[in-house]
Amino acid sequence: MIHFIGRRVLWMVLTLSLTSFVIFASLYAAPGDPATFLLQGRSATPEALAAVRDQYHLGEPMLTQFGLWFEGVLSGDFGRSIQFRQDVGGLILSRLPTTLLLVLLASVLMLVLGLLLGTMSALRPGAVDRAVLVGSTFAVATPTFIAAVVLIGVFGVQLGWFPTFGNGTGLWDRLYHLALPALALSAPLIGLVSRVTRASMLQQLGREHVDVARARGIPDRLVVWRHALKGALPPILTLTGTIVAGLFVGSVVIETAFGISGIGLLLVQSISTKDFPVVQAICLLLTVAFVVTNLVVDLLLPLIDPRVVLGEAPA
Repeated sequence: MIHFIGRRVLWMVLTLSLTSFVIFASLYAAPGDPATFLLQGRSATPEALAAVRDQYHLGEPMLTQFGLWFEGVLSGDFGRSIQFRQDVGGLILSRLPTTLLLVLLASVLMLVLGLLLGTMSALRPGAVDRAVLVGSTFAVATPTFIAAVVLIGVFGVQLGWFPTFGNGTGLWDRLYHLALPALALSAPLIGLVSRVTRASMLQQLGREHVDVARARGIPDRLVVWRHALKGALPPILTLTGTIVAGLFVGSVVIETAFGISGIGLLLVQSISTKDFPVVQAICLLLTVAFVVTNLVVDLLLPLIDPRVVLGEAPA
């Protein structure tokens, strides 16, 4: 376990280091002078250009600039926002709780409804199975922005059950405001998880140990819970880990559609205003979320299914 954790942490550090360099170097991939780019295209005096070059160390070699920026990132200094005129770290921290709560709600909906629908589909062939398959196919094929528009039109405008704009104030009001966005964000993924759950459950229900358990007179509820579902969880968990990390990226669309002040909307605003320090910090944060989530999933797999050998598929 220690060797496995050390190896994964080492790969995580290498991945983040390489990704941080790519994110930083993207400033130089933009056409034109980086100093002019940081000034957002505004005309400036030679003194102003010199001040920008000095602030961002543009007179230094690129590797030196990256080293200075990365050293600041390690100490929590992501620079200063050009648009908001404040520290990037504090700006992101003020928006991050809303995005984390949105992703958490979407993850819970995705797991609970996906597992429930997939299990029902596997256990009830016929009308229920066909309905789940048709519904999951439709959900997977529906983009998140289409789901957002439909949910806003039906539950926000027509029925008036949920608000369609803003974060809300206080925990319960915030949960109320994030209900529709979380459902829109998780809707396509609920269909995906349900289909994977159905396939994995059907495979486990045909295993010999499940037939033996039923032959011994163990109630079907316990057979499904202790034997079939437990054995079906590893591929579901592996898929879920990748999906949860991707929810942070998907939140960009949802936060824009519902006017939620999270890091997704902040990223869109920063790109449109060429606020590059904020864009760099958020891209790095999304990479960290993806890498850490996959590491946590790999560590949880052996705890769910003892047959899983660390780093290998079950036999």
